[in-house]
Amino acid sequence: MATTSIAVGAMRVAQISKAGGGFEIVEREIPKPANGQVRIKVQACGICHSDVLVTDGLWPGIQYPRVPGHEVAGVIDEVGPGVSAWKTGQRVGVGWHGGHDGTCPSCRRGDFVNCRSAQVPGISYDGGYQEYMLAPVDALAAIPESLSAAEAAPLLCAGITTFNSLRHSGALPGDLVAVQGIGGLGHLGVQYASKFGYKVAAIGRGSANAALAKKLGASIYIDSKTTKPAEALQQLGGAQVILATAPSSKAMSELIDGLGPNGKLMVIGVTFDPIEVTPVQLITGNRAIQGWLTGTPADSEDTLRFSELTGVRSMIETYPLEKAAEAYARMLSGDAQFRVVLTM
Repeated sequence: MATTSIAVGAMRVAQISKAGGGFEIVEREIPKPANGQVRIKVQACGICHSDVLVTDGLWPGIQYPRVPGHEVAGVIDEVGPGVSAWKTGQRVGVGWHGGHDGTCPSCRRGDFVNCRSAQVPGISYDGGYQEYMLAPVDALAAIPESLSAAEAAPLLCAGITTFNSLRHSGALPGDLVAVQGIGGLGHLGVQYASKFGYKVAAIGRGSANAALAKKLGASIYIDSKTTKPAEALQQLGGAQVILATAPSSKAMSELIDGLGPNGKLMVIGVTFDPIEVTPVQLITGNRAIQGWLTGTPADSEDTLRFSELTGVRSMIETYPLEKAAEAYARMLSGDAQFRVVLTM
């Protein structure tokens, strides 16, 4: 992909001009932050599977051209009017939660993630596939100094989703927790589950990831090619929580019988086809199915601090911004080990 020389006051962005139109590397003027905004000099931005919502136009009402990206790590370059709590030079990140209205019923109860007017970077406004980005202050999370930008970026979506869902799952230290899938979400889920003190069963397809799963902290590896995972979990007493990270509703459906009494299937892998379950499966053992959507910037900071303290890290592959199309294709291929990150 060809690049262009950049004049003073200009920046490179990787934009989608129309749904399904692919990436273009173009030059834009560096924007000025408005009231309540900061400008971030982007250092790294993770590529998430949810970016397909932008590239393929699957999210209603997206205005094009649009710059994707909601795993953003960088440094505040300039603060806009009315901003006092954040300073130039401060390291910050922006995840999926890109702002809320503060007035809807959910916000009035402090449930900002479910704000009726919630904003998403890269969807509601231009995200992190660019050298500079504007963000509202209520989207900002502080990044610890010991984490590099490339390390921090995936933790702002994949990290917070696995960390936050597990810590709210109801599982206690010593409980059996299964993680379905050893991919972009699952390889982090196994690490967090282990650091939380759970007995971790990793579920993968084939034997290739067995050694990695054990290295990441799993005490048990279940090969879904040769074993029925639900039966294997029941032989272990039944799982208190199954974290479903792989985007396969069929595979999720087959795991429900692996739950123990009061067990919960925690769904974070995004698919559009239905999970199949009978009322008897749920009633027997008081089982539950719950979805989980990332968290607030405060949750992102918890995720980053916990990761810093415990050594949880995402396995990443990095690409320069001008190779955004190649990097995005690498993510879609499913062959990346395991998160793809653009560096500026």
